[in-house]
Amino acid sequence: MPLLLSGRGFRQELERAGALALYAPLEGGAETRLLRRLRAAGYRAQITSARGLGDPEATLLQLHGVRPPHLGHQSVGRGAAVGEVQRVMPLLGSLLETAGPIVVWLLEGQVLSRAELGSLVALSARRPGLRFVVEMGGARALRWQPLAELV
Repeated sequence: MPLLLSGRGFRQELERAGALALYAPLEGGAETRLLRRLRAAGYRAQITSARGLGDPEATLLQLHGVRPPHLGHQSVGRGAAVGEVQRVMPLLGSLLETAGPIVVWLLEGQVLSRAELGSLVALSARRPGLRFVVEMGGARALRWQPLAELV
């Protein structure tokens, strides 16, 4: 239990690897403690689901286009059959404007493909202040490993 009290080992491993795969007990609570320890160490956090993430780099860092869902019969005169593209701000837009490290905490990471996990690892290597924690499922005890080992 001393591991959860300080969170120092988790933070050091996160800073060394850049992206971690996290397996937490299904009862919950352990990941919240780790996130609170990271925030106390100066990290700013963005918690989001991995479902519907799409291209991680574009969704997190760039202005990107999103098409609305198809709702049946619509006019094809203006926006074709798939609808007009709406421009969406990057998910980390406001966090990137301030200084300091950022941790992106992705829930339900088991739905991501190996290519998407690899792009998260590459993105954390290119941007030194950006870290990723991806919850990959449940376990009996809290454990983590570098995300690069899963790719």
